[in-house]
Amino acid sequence: MKTIFNKKEFINIFYIILGTLFIALSVVLFFNPHNFTTGGTPGAAILLHKLTGFSIGSMVIAINIPLLIWGIKYFGKMFAVRTIITVFLISIFIDFFSYTLDFDLLISNILVAAIFAGAVIGFGVGFIIKGHASAGGSTIVAKIVSTNSHFKPAQIILFIDALIVISSIYVFKDFEKAVLSIMSIYVTAKAIDIVLTGTLTTKVIHITTSKPQELGKQISQNLKHEGTLIQGDALNKKDDKTLIFMVIDVRRLGALRQIIQQTDEDAFMIVMEASEMLGRGH
Repeated sequence: MKTIFNKKEFINIFYIILGTLFIALSVVLFFNPHNFTTGGTPGAAILLHKLTGFSIGSMVIAINIPLLIWGIKYFGKMFAVRTIITVFLISIFIDFFSYTLDFDLLISNILVAAIFAGAVIGFGVGFIIKGHASAGGSTIVAKIVSTNSHFKPAQIILFIDALIVISSIYVFKDFEKAVLSIMSIYVTAKAIDIVLTGTLTTKVIHITTSKPQELGKQISQNLKHEGTLIQGDALNKKDDKTLIFMVIDVRRLGALRQIIQQTDEDAFMIVMEASEMLGRGH
């Protein structure tokens, strides 16, 4: 059990280091040079850096230390330890890259830079979450406030991000850069989803049919896919229906449609996105 625990913690630390590197690089290469910001601690640290002149890394520490002290009782011991490590690594990497990566703008087009910045910082946050830690800041506040109120964590984080973006208008004296910050935050959210759930090409299929055995046989023989039969009653109670539940690769969706049309023209099919899969080889 001890070996498994150490292995799991090693993987967690690997994700944390990778995530903090991504966040630091996004701040140093994209956000800070172009004078626009993002959400959470990095965004607030960038604004304080512009206002005070202190390094972004030191601002990350200044923001998070009181929040960590305030909120440590709301987190598990190991989660709190990982979060403290994460905050310090973000601070160290940002200041290190700020002094060592001394060159002109990596991407001169600010719109492209905003997209890349959002994606890179999103990958970083996603890896940190996979490492069972937090980048601190708004996450800590959201946890504390949601525990003691009726507000949801996502609502708190959204409010804090909005406050940071609005503040950036005052700091940078540029409304367009605030809009770029909003776009970048949106890209960040999408990038986090990619890291946490992957880019599945699998669809969830619901088929309502009165010929479940024939249709199931055709699907098994031609597509080599299995599914689950769920019995149900129609609303008018005159016709029993069976629901076939299955997942299928999007490239086989056309073949499935053809099988359904040939086997049961009255069948009804719904196609849904599969955001995450676990088990049976996934």
